Amino acid sequence: MFTNQKILKFLILLFCFNIFSSISQTNEEVPLNNIVINEKPKPISSLLFEDFSGNEINLKDYQGKLVIINYWATWCAPCKKEMPSLDNLYQNSSFKNLEVLAVNAEKPNVIRTKKFFSDLNIKKLQIFFDPNINFVKEFKLKGVPTSILINKEGKEFARIIGEVNFEDKKFIKWLLKYD
Repeated sequence: MFTNQKILKFLILLFCFNIFSSISQTNEEVPLNNIVINEKPKPISSLLFEDFSGNEINLKDYQGKLVIINYWATWCAPCKKEMPSLDNLYQNSSFKNLEVLAVNAEKPNVIRTKKFFSDLNIKKLQIFFDPNINFVKEFKLKGVPTSILINKEGKEFARIIGEVNFEDKKFIKWLLKYD
């Protein structure tokens, strides 16, 4: 459960957003101005979260796939703006091995998150929850939206900090290299 102290810490981190904290850039061409590519992909711990029905999910179950974890909140205007393009990316038939996990950063609220997706006409994305803030801890998240990109070996190879258009042609071409 979120305590007021945890919520306050999360909000403070949101405002103390430092885009390049502890992530180095490679010489690889960056397809978006707010994507940070890790010089060396980072291993990820076994990470537990919940699906919309409250069932426990382990991130390790997605190994062998290209995974985008989009960490978002219902009160976040940039999250609302980018979510339809993320849903369209997930429906893009060019990708054969892509999984997109839309993980809500708030205390699990089925009604509010379902309304958020319904209002935006989200068709394929499913809602996941992080009730124990495991994603914040593991990925040292400092704000929403943040998208973590995980390769087939289960390692973080890049992250997107802030809002993006997931239908950007340059981004899609770059991402297809990892599919």
